[in-house]
Formats: sequence, C-alpha cells, structure tokens
Amino acid sequence: MPAIEVEGLVVRYGSRAAVDGVSFTAEASQVLAVLGPNGAGKTTTVETLEGYRRPAAGRVRVLGLDPRGDHRALALLMGVMLQRGGPYPRLDPRRALRLYASYYPDPADPDDLLERLDLGRVATTPYRRLSGGEQQRLSLALALVGRPRVAFLDEPTAGVDPAGRLAIREVVRNLRREGTCVLLTTHELDEAGRMADRVVILDRGQVMAEGTPADLMAAGAGQEIRFGAPAGLAVDELAAALSAPVVEERPGEYRVETAATPAAVAGLTAWLAERDLPLADLRAGRQSLEDVFFRLTAGAERLSDDHGGDGRRRRGVGAQR
Repeated sequence: MPAIEVEGLVVRYGSRAAVDGVSFTAEASQVLAVLGPNGAGKTTTVETLEGYRRPAAGRVRVLGLDPRGDHRALALLMGVMLQRGGPYPRLDPRRALRLYASYYPDPADPDDLLERLDLGRVATTPYRRLSGGEQQRLSLALALVGRPRVAFLDEPTAGVDPAGRLAIREVVRNLRREGTCVLLTTHELDEAGRMADRVVILDRGQVMAEGTPADLMAAGAGQEIRFGAPAGLAVDELAAALSAPVVEERPGEYRVETAATPAAVAGLTAWLAERDLPLADLRAGRQSLEDVFFRLTAGAERLSDDHGGDGRRRRGVGAQR
C-alpha cells in the first residue's frame, strides 16, 4: 500500500478547478518533490492530503486513511512543515519542541533534534529573534518531533544558509532510511534534484510529468542546445544562421531547437565569436531539472500561489497550526 495516494483529484474554488485530475503515489522510504510555478495547484493538493481541503472529485489517502474522515488518527502519524508561521513569538526552540513533543505518545528527543538541525546554540532564543533560516529549521524540527510516518515539507531550504541546507538534506536522508515518506514542495529545483527520489511537475492544476530526476532529465536529451549569453541577442539572425528556431527563455538564457551535433555547436560558437559575444553554460545533449521544468511549464510565472496566497492559516497538533 502506498503511503500517499492521489487519484483523479479535483479541487475547485467556485467555478475554477485549481486541481484538475491529478494522480500520483508515494511510497514509504521515498522522497517525492512536487514542483510547479505559482498557481500550479501544489498547495491545494498538499492541503487536501493533509485534510484541510475537500475534494470535488477523486480520491486521496495517506497511510490508507481518509485525510478528512480519519483526521484525528492521522494527525499523530504525519508531520507538516510550513514555509511561514511558527510557535508563539516569545517561545524559544527548546520549549517549543518540548511542548510539541508532549502531544505525541512516542516523540523524538527534542534536544537531539536541536543538535541535528544546528539549533543548540539558539535553543533559548525567543522565536521572534531567530534568523529566517533558524526559524525555518525550527519549523522542520517541530514537524518531525512526533516521529511521523509521512512528512509534508513546504520549501524546507528556503532562506537557509549553505550549512543549514546540508543539515536539512541529512535529516531528509535519515527520514528516508527510517521508512518515512517525505513529500516536499519547493521552487529550488537544484534542491529537488538532490533530495528527491521522484518528481511530479504540476502546471495549471494538472500533472505535466512524473518520474525520477534522472528520467526526466534524460527525456528529450540531445534534441536541443542551451546556452547563456548577453540578454537580447538577435535570435532571428542566429536562427537563420543555424537553420533552427532559437528562443530566449529568460533574459540571457537561450534554447536552440536542433539536435546537439558538433556542427550545430560549432555554428553557434562561430556566430557568437564573429560578434565578440561571450558564451556561458553551454549544454549540448543534456538537460538540467530546471530545463525540464521550464520546458514543461513554458517558463510560466504567476502572481499568486494557487488561490491568491499560500492558504496556510491552519492550526493543529503536529503541524504548527
């Protein structure tokens, strides 16, 4: 039985389908990254799995339980880390973790979590005086103090310094080794590639792709050339020189829609050299997870996440609510 099951999920806000037929699963001892631009349906999907949104259609299960009908039992089996929000502003990490630990029958050791997430030196510092990265690491510790079998992590490395990111990655690896299913949402695609066993890419409420990071990066490899150069190149002239379409996906980042042959690469570098233009980050015949993401979502930018905000105002045991 999968730890997480989503089958044909539809969630509506009025007449608009924020999630429109989404299906995926995640297993125990697996890290699943759910990616997508703002408004893709990530938050709505996760909130439904946590029991805070009612599906209009479809089926969701966490550990075989209905997140709404079995919410009281499920709350003791899952941990939720929010990107924003935390304990009382005057509560320090040690007291916050001890308070949350009291909600569970077999909690993790709060002092051990403080050390694992490099919070020991600020254990008695009020939450409001912690740095953004320290608040983020405390949010993760609070989500894990109940020894969850399923952990939902929202942007776990956002605003965290490099040392803190290493600590968070190690904690996630430990969760996987201990049999916990981890579902994380993030806009940091490099982090997703490092931490996730599988990736689901959403856009406009639908699944655009699903698979391991390696499988997604291999799909379509060799059929394009990507490179960096000054913004605003004469892409029409370059396209004529290469006899292939050229697209400036983002300022200074380009894609040539042609097979990554030596002749095509030579033609590109010659065109730039004739104009004394620098070349950066040439990728011929391979893709990054970011390349895949922008190809599938057309580089979509949204002004708001899902339904006009992050929607994360929930409160409850084990999820900083």
